Amino acid sequence: MASILESWKKTPLGVAILRLWLGGTWIYGGWVKATDPGFLDQASPNYIGAQLTGFIGHSPISFLLRHMIEHAQLMGWAIMLSEFAIGIAVLAGVAMQLAIIGGASISLILWLCVTWSVKPYFLGSDTAYFAMWVALFFLVRSAHGRRKRDGLIPNFKDRREVMGMVGVAAAATIATLAGGSLKKKTPEATPGSEIVKLATFPVGSTMQFKASNGSPAILFRTKSGVYAYSAVCTHQGCTVSYDALGHSMRCPCHGATFDSTTGKVLSGPAPTPLPKVSVAIKGDAIVAL
Repeated sequence: MASILESWKKTPLGVAILRLWLGGTWIYGGWVKATDPGFLDQASPNYIGAQLTGFIGHSPISFLLRHMIEHAQLMGWAIMLSEFAIGIAVLAGVAMQLAIIGGASISLILWLCVTWSVKPYFLGSDTAYFAMWVALFFLVRSAHGRRKRDGLIPNFKDRREVMGMVGVAAAATIATLAGGSLKKKTPEATPGSEIVKLATFPVGSTMQFKASNGSPAILFRTKSGVYAYSAVCTHQGCTVSYDALGHSMRCPCHGATFDSTTGKVLSGPAPTPLPKVSVAIKGDAIVAL
């Protein structure tokens, strides 16, 4: 506690404002993801893999995102832990310059992935956050003077500094697990259970849901009725998504495409069609069979 208070002593007001805002925002960002039941759920539209898939079409680093999608859940955990750790480190003054570089890196990646196509650029927040992180870095760095280490590389011979970093890692882990404990379990479509009301799912609609075996599936409604297919690619198990423009289901990992009506393979390395998931209209709702 003393070292935390020490890191705030004689801190210029501008630096203090940036530390509070950026540190608090990164902790909040980690908490939002940790408490989101869909962030790591392959059947949810909020799934990290689905978000990465959506970025591919307009991101200049789409070639990297395709590899990240294959390990989406691991990336999700890494993002949550990193955001908590960066926010806590900045507020606590532990390995702060390194944490600031981490925060700037995340803002830069988000800009390249999420808000790259936002025009004009100032409507996207990621560039502003990147600029704030860069400004905070040079402000903090100048406060260290021109010492040899400049506070950029942690001093692993300093017991207090090492313990501070261990404390940040432990706090980030505890915060992530605490957020996960508050998640509401995503309902599964057990046989006979309701998936969605007809009134909220008109003809021409599609949606992802969790099948009775816990795997993601895609539901379709047409003039002739309703049907669903597994959203697990038969190539290597990535989660496919519906491509409205191509009227097909596409795997973002290796490019396999499937017919949205029959589930058959249209192109790519998938060896077999997508399995059908049994659904039907009963009363005013669509139910699993």
